[in-house]
Amino acid sequence: MAKILSVVSRAGLARVLDPVAAALLRAGVTPNAVTVVGTVGVLVGALGFATRGHLITALVIITLSCFTDLIDGSMARQRGITNKFGALLDSSMDRVADGAIFGAVAWYYASIHELRPAAAALLCLLTGQVVSYVKARAEGLGFTANVGLIERPERLIGIGIGGLLWGFGVPYGLEIVMWLLGALSIVTIGQRITTVYRQAQAADQGPNGAAAAEKSDAR
Repeated sequence: MAKILSVVSRAGLARVLDPVAAALLRAGVTPNAVTVVGTVGVLVGALGFATRGHLITALVIITLSCFTDLIDGSMARQRGITNKFGALLDSSMDRVADGAIFGAVAWYYASIHELRPAAAALLCLLTGQVVSYVKARAEGLGFTANVGLIERPERLIGIGIGGLLWGFGVPYGLEIVMWLLGALSIVTIGQRITTVYRQAQAADQGPNGAAAAEKSDAR
């Protein structure tokens, strides 16, 4: 369901953000510049929350900054180019932004001596990075790992919902969401490793094994 909502929301936002992307291109702005600016915005918002606890302000800044993920992608599509460095930069900045968000939450809770939610934030930070790494490493080895219950969009939506619950005074709202995100990320890591294991086993068995694995994955 989360993936469906992500696709639907992206399609709706594209109608609003595509003209923005076109205007930036006409102004001579590059997709890579938008990627970096968006990451800086996330860092500013995360720092503001970590040091001052201004959650709602931080959420607004981070949410607006995350829109750059859609804008720079739209800019690249409108230019009709595929830039490998741009893809690397985008992925790297995503990891920086994710680390900043969950690291800021962990820092804030640790600073007020709330160790349990701080641990939940660190769990999200760790598992989120591993989810992305497993997929990237699998693709680098010639496998695919595009499976799992939760990916980056779902993590960001989840932490945003948790933040709103916390901001409006729902007890343990953010903490519960973070534990849930961490648990789902662990499941996703297991799903991706299992998928790659099956592909590796099939490859070792030859063409017949590979065909059987593909049929199994399709089911």
